[in-house]
Amino acid sequence: MAERQQWRSKLGFILAASGSAIGLGNVVFFSANAYKFGAGAFYIPYLVALLLIGIPIMILEFGLGHYTRKAFPQSLGQVAGKPGEFFGWWAILNACFIAMFYITILGWVVAMWVGSFGGLWQDAIAVPALGKEAGEWAVPKAYFYSQITQWKTAGFVALIWFLNAVIVWKGIRSIEKAVTIFVPLMWIFMIVLIVRGLTLPHGFEGVLFLFTPDFDALTKVHVWQGAFSQIFFTLSLGFGIMTAYASYLPKESDQVNNALMTSCLNCSFEFIAGIAIFSMLFVFAIAPEGGTLSMMFFVAPQGIAALPFGAKIFGILFFTMLLFAGLSSSISLVEALASGLEDKFGTSRGKLVVMITVFGTVGSILFALPMIVNQGTDHAGVLGLTLLDVIDHWSFKYGLLVAGLVECVLIAWIFGARRLVNSINETSRIPLGSWFVAFVQLVLPLLLVVVIGWSIKVEVEKGTLYGSGHIDNFAALGYIGFAVWVLGTLGGAFLLTRGGGKEVVADA
Repeated sequence: MAERQQWRSKLGFILAASGSAIGLGNVVFFSANAYKFGAGAFYIPYLVALLLIGIPIMILEFGLGHYTRKAFPQSLGQVAGKPGEFFGWWAILNACFIAMFYITILGWVVAMWVGSFGGLWQDAIAVPALGKEAGEWAVPKAYFYSQITQWKTAGFVALIWFLNAVIVWKGIRSIEKAVTIFVPLMWIFMIVLIVRGLTLPHGFEGVLFLFTPDFDALTKVHVWQGAFSQIFFTLSLGFGIMTAYASYLPKESDQVNNALMTSCLNCSFEFIAGIAIFSMLFVFAIAPEGGTLSMMFFVAPQGIAALPFGAKIFGILFFTMLLFAGLSSSISLVEALASGLEDKFGTSRGKLVVMITVFGTVGSILFALPMIVNQGTDHAGVLGLTLLDVIDHWSFKYGLLVAGLVECVLIAWIFGARRLVNSINETSRIPLGSWFVAFVQLVLPLLLVVVIGWSIKVEVEKGTLYGSGHIDNFAALGYIGFAVWVLGTLGGAFLLTRGGGKEVVADA
């Protein structure tokens, strides 16, 4: 058996892990959530979620990969036998759905990056009739829609998959080289945007607005739910990524320290991203409402377009930063699957990367389908974006939380939390006590059950449980998306678990 690769340095590992965690959502989605959930008051549930869910689960995922020296499915197989391996593959395949639409979004980022050299800043642009008001719309919203209604975005999607394939071709050796470029540049570009925002008239007032708390928001359950979901997603937990990355660490690595450093870097980037967004947008009375896509492609570019000078330069910087942030996350998603397949079947990495790239490109192009649906209605859009909304609803909103919950239960009650904690403590300068064992066994699973249960309760009451199933003339699409997600993850996990390869034996 070939010797397992190792990170060349701790810095390379930390940059890769933090680069995976720092993605598109960190740049824009956190700002939208903060604005929506009480501004400065949102930091209270956010920090509580970081301490109660984020850091503990990251310690578990790092510790699991370091202990087993295997990717996520094989790690859980060593913890809980075939059922553990099955669930590990389920989590990886759920992450594959996310990887496919995430890379589609990166393809759109490339389209906007190209437009930032000129076309994005036009006064108006003609777009297809996506809603009741057709004709010419103001940019950048119109420019984005003019791009996603064309097949050329499929070419951008294929380009992003090609870049991912090149970067993961040699495993962590090539990944480490890439992140040492991407991650520092992300920080540099973000600092440049902050300086520009704070030097604008009234830019500092926008930052004050971000940190001015609305404490009434703390009495609302959905605010706490939003914070707990945000921290889970932003740290790349439940993807199998952190376990795969930690499996390449030297035996003497300190997993508690690694988890603390990765979490702090990620959350610090979100913190300064909020300053950049608020300092620029509030100068022009542009509210950062909406989700990741609207913030990324409409609101933030609108604020950049309103800059008194240098809009094109800062627009290029903004989309370049998004591209680097997205790539540092997407390569980790691809690596999680590649390392799992490599550990299972022993196939050469080159063949695996080609196979993953071909299937992934086809899947991502489905999310880039430019055909207009529901034309002339309030829910008008393109078919690919509608499909993305449906799959995102299940794989992102629920899949990751379920992955974290089952992972905790398998480690805490099947394998034994004490056994993993003892392994972690062997190389940790900050030893974990019995309180951590009890926390992992009781408190952590209970918190995740509450978050998942509350999300389902709210959606049942609102009638939105099947994602975009409520859209006019496409009521069945939400149900179809749910079926595809369930069959793709469960069926694929069954086939991979029973499909031969190296037998996984649970530790006694």
